[in-house]
Amino acid sequence: MSSTLTKALKTILPIALGVFLVWYLYTSTTPDQRNLIWNQIKNANPYWICLSISIGVTSHVSRAIRWNYLLEPLGYKASVLNSSMMVFTTYLANLGVPRSGEILRPTELATYEGVPFEKGFGTIVTERLIDVIMLLGIIFTAVLFQTDLILSFLNQAGLGIYAGLGILIAGIIGLVLTIKIVKKSSSPLAEKVKVFLGNMLDGITSIFKMKRKWAFIAHTIYIWVAYVAMFYVIKYTVPETAELGLGPLMVAFVGGAIAMTTTNGGFIAYPAFVSKSLELFGISAVAGNAFGWIMWIAQTLMVIVFGAISFLLLPLLNKDK
Repeated sequence: MSSTLTKALKTILPIALGVFLVWYLYTSTTPDQRNLIWNQIKNANPYWICLSISIGVTSHVSRAIRWNYLLEPLGYKASVLNSSMMVFTTYLANLGVPRSGEILRPTELATYEGVPFEKGFGTIVTERLIDVIMLLGIIFTAVLFQTDLILSFLNQAGLGIYAGLGILIAGIIGLVLTIKIVKKSSSPLAEKVKVFLGNMLDGITSIFKMKRKWAFIAHTIYIWVAYVAMFYVIKYTVPETAELGLGPLMVAFVGGAIAMTTTNGGFIAYPAFVSKSLELFGISAVAGNAFGWIMWIAQTLMVIVFGAISFLLLPLLNKDK
């Protein structure tokens, strides 16, 4: 399959899935139900939405600090402010073009902090691997809470996670094989590729060289606890979900995570997956959809506002660079 076709499919398929889910949600609800969902969203308590957004902001700042720990063994020390703004612009870019933020972030890092692109990209690969491990840990925890329900849900909708994990593993295997092939070649192009891959490998393996391993682990735990917490507090915005315990919400969190991996920023898919997850616990489609939409709006609003501010301030605060 050509690279052009692959890129086109990566853009078209998430959009197509989003369009399908728009149609599905529209046809599976009555006009009265859609009005009820809209009314619940309009009447949601802004306190809990603001609290959710605040928790989300701290998780992104924590991610920026953790990222700096990966850069230190490479001999670079980025400012926390710059790193935080780069993280926010990454998520903003991903809303427009899936995974474009993973290219934008090391580009910004090279521009404003002088870190070679391939080294910065390598640290982001490491971050993504850690995120997959943590997400699998969340799924395992959810299984402990609701074994039968969560396994049933994953069998029905878990393709995104399994496919994402498969792509990550295939990518790592492909990288290892490419390095072996390039090592045996002595052509000028191979020499350039060797330098590029060597620098990227330095970024990936920086996790094994860092001095502040415990701080890295603490931030990793906090990031994911914050993700769950910002999801948890949204339950108070919908009367029907206010009394839900941690177990059902963990299952719904996994549903939302699956949606984020299968579509562009979780648009439409996120509320649908969260709603279907909550229906397993007797929550109505109206309340489930309202919960999902409120959570998605809160996350997206945070990314747009802080991402746009960061996008504007990053070059202004680094004019000398």
